[in-house]
Amino acid sequence: MKIWLDGGLQDMESARVSVFDHGLTVGDGIFETMKAVDGRPFALTRHLDRLTRSARGLGLPDPDHDEVRRACAAVLEANPMPLGRLRVTYTGGHGPLGSDRGEHGPTLVVAVGETVRRPDTTAVITVPWTRNERGAVTGLKTTSYAENVVALARAHEQGASEALFGNTVGELCEGTGSNVFVVLDGQIHTPPVTSGCLAGITRALVVEWTGAKETDLPLDVLERAEEVFLTSTLRDVQAVHRVDGRELADAPGPVTAKVMRVFEERAGEDLDP
Repeated sequence: MKIWLDGGLQDMESARVSVFDHGLTVGDGIFETMKAVDGRPFALTRHLDRLTRSARGLGLPDPDHDEVRRACAAVLEANPMPLGRLRVTYTGGHGPLGSDRGEHGPTLVVAVGETVRRPDTTAVITVPWTRNERGAVTGLKTTSYAENVVALARAHEQGASEALFGNTVGELCEGTGSNVFVVLDGQIHTPPVTSGCLAGITRALVVEWTGAKETDLPLDVLERAEEVFLTSTLRDVQAVHRVDGRELADAPGPVTAKVMRVFEERAGEDLDP
């Protein structure tokens, strides 16, 4: 397995990042995960634009898009696979053992791992912890993921693949690594980014391609929604058949099934929409 580290391909076994890298010591970093189909990344331009927004939000230098594109191409060529999880990680680089940032410049790592297509439906739970819609890093895709690790472990304990958060004012927000949509009276709704959710790439495409509405939604909307589905880079559009103890036995419902078809068709027509 070959990865890209700070300017070139390296063997996974020999590649080294400093133990003083700020991404390791304080979580001072950002990342993007992309689906790679037969060696081609999906929605690369949108992911690079979000990487830059996240970098600016943390005060990191803008990533060099040309370098990241070269790195992605090199890693995918060196590691052929039919379906891959391509990850770009960009950190504050070598720094002191504290929150102050060093002067060595950022670290760039690009790696890929093989994955498989997700099931058409899944189970989710809600968790008692909240997303802070007014936090300093709200809306940024940072490497500070411990909160998601804890919530996802809770989901797995309850036989689910995702955990959904509300925000501090009791509104539906997002999952640990996904955005959430609900169907009410046949209309598709998803929380707006002001809820504190990440502006997901797949989320944006679904909104553009289906006319879904961005709506402030109470967390308990999950108790009455006709249909629920998740979106993310590796889930694409995935129907939910159980929320906590509530079964949605007919998942995917007719609206979700149509969204799944539309997304698959449009994504198949253009790998960089």
